[in-house]
Amino acid sequence: MTITKADLVHRVYKNHHDLTKPQASDAVEAFLRLSKNTLINGSDLLLTGFGKFNIRDKKPRRGRNPQTGDDLILSARRVVTFKPSGILRDKINGE
Repeated sequence: MTITKADLVHRVYKNHHDLTKPQASDAVEAFLRLSKNTLINGSDLLLTGFGKFNIRDKKPRRGRNPQTGDDLILSARRVVTFKPSGILRDKINGE
């Protein structure tokens, strides 16, 4: 099951009775905006008990167009990686 941003807002709203739905939406938006800006600026995002998001630089590399089979060069780029915490990993594995 996929949880959308709207689902997340609804769950925050239901679990925090002192918040209105617009306040819950603002809180979720603020967290996502802060998380996004942290990664855009090249910093790691560590959420204790959940995991760590970081940016990794990938070098240019050779690739192949799967439709034509032509060789091509894939340019250097930055990618987001995620490493789950031990706590999350254990819960996912039922430990």
